[in-house]
Amino acid sequence: MTRLLAIALSFTLMACAQAQNDQPFNVETITDFHEPWAMTFLPDGRMLVSEKKGSLYIVNEMGQKAPVSGLPDVDYGGQGGFGDVEVHPDFADNNLVYMSYAEGGVNGTRGAAVARGVLSESNGRGYLSDVEVVWRQYPKVVGRGHYGHRIVFHDGYMWISSGDRQKFTPSQDMQSNIGKVVRLYDDGSVPDDNPFVDYIDEDPAVDDEGVYDQVWSLGHRNPLGMAVDLEGELWVMEMGPAGGDELNHIKRGGNYGYPIVSNGDHYDGREIPDHDTRPEFLAPAAWWTPVVSPGNLIVVRGEMFSDWRGDALIAGLSSQAIVRVALDGDEAREVERYPMGARIRSVLEGPDGALWVLEDERAGSQGRLLKLTAK
Repeated sequence: MTRLLAIALSFTLMACAQAQNDQPFNVETITDFHEPWAMTFLPDGRMLVSEKKGSLYIVNEMGQKAPVSGLPDVDYGGQGGFGDVEVHPDFADNNLVYMSYAEGGVNGTRGAAVARGVLSESNGRGYLSDVEVVWRQYPKVVGRGHYGHRIVFHDGYMWISSGDRQKFTPSQDMQSNIGKVVRLYDDGSVPDDNPFVDYIDEDPAVDDEGVYDQVWSLGHRNPLGMAVDLEGELWVMEMGPAGGDELNHIKRGGNYGYPIVSNGDHYDGREIPDHDTRPEFLAPAAWWTPVVSPGNLIVVRGEMFSDWRGDALIAGLSSQAIVRVALDGDEAREVERYPMGARIRSVLEGPDGALWVLEDERAGSQGRLLKLTAK
C-alpha cells in the first residue's frame, strides 16, 4: 500500500468512526457476506441471509453461519441473482421459506421467480425440500436489470414487487406482470377479489389469456422496497431513473404512471413529464432528487427506537445511509438521515427492536452484517 493510499484510508476510517459516534445508535459488526441481498428472522431469533450469487445461510446472533442447500438455480449477473427471502407467517407449523431470484429462460431471456420450500436442519446445515415455483415474471425478457422481486406477507396474502426489467412500456401493459405489484395467495393462486380479475381487453386482437388478474397496482419502475405500516397500509420504495426515487402509498388498482410520468429523466438526458402534468396517475407520497437509491424498506414497530415507531426506514445504496421517513396517511417526508459510510442493501428490525443492517459488497462496502442498538 502506498503512503498516500494509507493516509487516505486512515482519514476515511476516522471519518466513518466520527460519523458513527454522532449517531443515535451503537454499531456492532457481527460477520460479513459476499454480495448479501436480504435477510429475515426465524421464530427462534436466528436469521436467514441470502447472497446474490445463489447462497443462503442460517445465521445466529454471534454471526455463526450454517449453509442451506436445495436452492433453485439462480441466473447471476448484472442486477440479477438470488434476491429476497421470507418465512411463511405460519413457519412454526409448516417450515416454509419463500425465495425470489433471477431465472434463466430460452434464447438468453430472464425473469424473476418466487419459489418456496420446506426448511429442515441436520448436522449443522440446513436444506430445502419440496421446492416449487409459485410465481414468475411474464414475459421473460433479455437483460439483467430491474427485477424488483421483494416479498411481503400481509393480511393473508403474498405481495410481490415486480420491476420493469428496464423495458419501460410493460409497466403499463396489462398482458404483463412486469412493472407491477402483485397480490397472491401463499401458493401462488389468485384471489378472486383482485382489482383486475374481470379485466377484458377491449381490443379483440389481443389474447385475453394473461396475468392481469395477479395485478394489484401498475406503473412501477424498480420497486426494491416494500413494507406495511402500523395501519396495515402497503408502501413501496422505487428506484427512479436519473432522479426521482419514489415512495408510493399503494392503492387497489392504482396506476403510478411509469414510464409516462416520473419526477426523474432518462439516463440519456431525455425528459420524462413530471407527475403533476398527468393528474390521472397517482403521485408519490415523497420523492428524491438527488436519489437515495433504495435497497429495501421497513416500518419500525418495536420500542428500542421508540421515537421512530411508525416511521419508515430506507436502506440507501448510493446515499450510503439509512433514511428515516415519517408516514402520515397518504403523506410522507424525510425527517433524518444517518450516514453509514457504506452502501446499505438492507435494514431489518429484530425481535427485540434492534436494527440489523446488511452492507452491499461494492465500491468499498464490505458486505458486513451490523447490529444497531439504541444509545
